[in-house]
Amino acid sequence: MARSGVQYEDVQRAIDTLMARGEAPSVQKIREALGTGSFTTISEHLREWRKRREENRDVPPPRGMPAALQELAETLWQQAQEAANEALAHYRREADDKVAEALQSVAAAERRAEDAEQRETALSAHLTRTEQRLTEQTAELARLQADHAALQAAEARQREIRGRLETRLDQLQGELERQAQAHRRALDDQEATQQQRLAQEEQRHEAAEARLMGLVDEARQERQAAEKAHASRVERLEKRLEAAQAEQQSLREALQTEEKRRRGEESARREAETVRTSLDQERVRLEARLEDSQAALASRQSRVEGLEKQLEDRLWSSLETIRESRERLSDTPGNGAGPDDAGPEKEGAAET
Repeated sequence: MARSGVQYEDVQRAIDTLMARGEAPSVQKIREALGTGSFTTISEHLREWRKRREENRDVPPPRGMPAALQELAETLWQQAQEAANEALAHYRREADDKVAEALQSVAAAERRAEDAEQRETALSAHLTRTEQRLTEQTAELARLQADHAALQAAEARQREIRGRLETRLDQLQGELERQAQAHRRALDDQEATQQQRLAQEEQRHEAAEARLMGLVDEARQERQAAEKAHASRVERLEKRLEAAQAEQQSLREALQTEEKRRRGEESARREAETVRTSLDQERVRLEARLEDSQAALASRQSRVEGLEKQLEDRLWSSLETIRESRERLSDTPGNGAGPDDAGPEKEGAAET
């Protein structure tokens, strides 16, 4: 919305003046022509003028004027439109450049603001760390001061202890010197005693050396005899070694023979195992068949026993029947004569 200072008509008159001079209208030139007004208000009026000119671009010039004047008006109108278009293009380029510059300025300002914020954040963090370090260093300084005071007290105690130790050291050095003198006297006495003992030992050593030479001669003779015995023993051992090597060779050959025999026996054992396995299987089958046969035999024996029992029962029944018949015949009168007597007697004979 244009402010109440510069009106649209003022801007339009300034634009007509600039176009009459052959200059393209712009905000700066219009303001120079007016001598007053804000760039925003002039820019709004200039935008409104351009809008109206675009709307009236195709409006033909008024009729009723002379042809030459009308042609001149059309020419001027076309020139004005071309100038206006060029001015508009120039203005648009300027506006685009200014907008781009403004955007760049805004972006740069934003970057500067971000940089400033980052610097402020970094400075704040640095200040915080500095304050923390200052606090830590203050505490460390207080601790160091306390340690220094403690060290000073300890140093004073150490000086006092060192004084006492130096006094004790002087006493010990005096006592050590007295002990050294006594020790030297004891060493002198001991050295004299050792000299006497050394003389005695030298005498005993000479006698022992003589005995030792005799023992050395005996040892040399014993060593020679031992060397001879050793050589003889070595010779015997070499012969035994040769015999042992020959025996070892024969044993190796016997071992190879035994290995061959063992492999043969192993092969035979495997074959025997195979045969034994097949025999075991056959034995199992035979045992199964034997069990079946025994079961069948037991069944048959049971049937035979049943038949024998039935036969025996029948025989006993027949004997009982015959006995009863004989008893009945013997009880019947006149049984002693006649051909009927032959039957029972034959049966009795057959029974006997």
